[in-house]
Amino acid sequence: MPLGAVALSLLSSAAWAQHMFDALPPLPRVAPLMPPTELRSETQGEIRFKSSSPYDLDVLLNQPAKAEATMGMGKLFLPKGASEKKQVPAMVVLPGSAGAIPGRENETAQMLADNGIAALLVDNFKPRGISEEMPYALKIMGTSEFDAVADAYAALKALNKHPAIDGWRIGVMGFSKGGIAARMSMDARIRDKLAPFIQPFAMHVDFYGPCYALLQSQKTTGSPLLSFRAGEDASNDLVACAQQEAILRKAGSDVSTVVYAKAGHDWESDKPREMTSRPYLAGCTIEFNDKYFPVLNGQPLIPAGAQPDRQTRYQIRVQSGKALGDCVKVGYIAGRDESARSLGSKQLLQFLKARFEM
Repeated sequence: MPLGAVALSLLSSAAWAQHMFDALPPLPRVAPLMPPTELRSETQGEIRFKSSSPYDLDVLLNQPAKAEATMGMGKLFLPKGASEKKQVPAMVVLPGSAGAIPGRENETAQMLADNGIAALLVDNFKPRGISEEMPYALKIMGTSEFDAVADAYAALKALNKHPAIDGWRIGVMGFSKGGIAARMSMDARIRDKLAPFIQPFAMHVDFYGPCYALLQSQKTTGSPLLSFRAGEDASNDLVACAQQEAILRKAGSDVSTVVYAKAGHDWESDKPREMTSRPYLAGCTIEFNDKYFPVLNGQPLIPAGAQPDRQTRYQIRVQSGKALGDCVKVGYIAGRDESARSLGSKQLLQFLKARFEM
């Protein structure tokens, strides 16, 4: 199962499992007292926008009305001089599974704004009742990659209403788990469900999003993808990622890849480079069948007829770790790499400015 179950597969205690069953907080109510932010030319900083929490792909595509309403949140970085008369391009920025970490998401968003590109850094956690103090396992279980995809398209719709932003020049990028979501959002089926009446993302950027989940996209939105990966990041299977990128090319998108041979995961992080004890998936592929349920080695990871509510799907993920078996590995290199950080920023800006025609 995607990221959360990997962590839980390493935790065999029945008491811990029961604790995790009980730990998921309810979604905060979308109350009339907290409407979406009214966007004006000068609006920046913290904003709110309508989103949803589908949790799983089958809910997103087959039962979108069952996805609970969620008040999306994010921080908008607006370049100096942006106005209704001088509209600027924008990027939706999706954080990794631990949220925004020092050295990465906020710094990248500010770097974009300093270079004339607005950036909306999405908070996938707070709108779903997940606080910064909660355990890492709960963070990666309490929000899913499909919640992040829903937030990405909700942010796209919100930015289209901002007078200082050019709706034809809005892209999406993400780090790690956010990179998975940025890549998945290329699928035309997902776009057609979440934002069918506005132009799609102009581009997608995936920073080291793992490639264990295969959507088997038959058609993309047609927008390009730039992937950044690292040669010493065991959490990214470079062969599997190349295979997925080939599928996306065949499905209609230009895809280019940058690999930094000596870097590890999270190379923008302020933390020093080290071998982590984090779990990851390798040596297997989770595919999605014609009902959009995840399948591993022919075995569905969500039971047929499973209820679509978030608590049920969360509990299924808590229980699914054992099904992953030998696919679960532990420990990969992560942490700051000055060379990759510098090159990555330059190559990202080159790609964005070329595509945005700046």
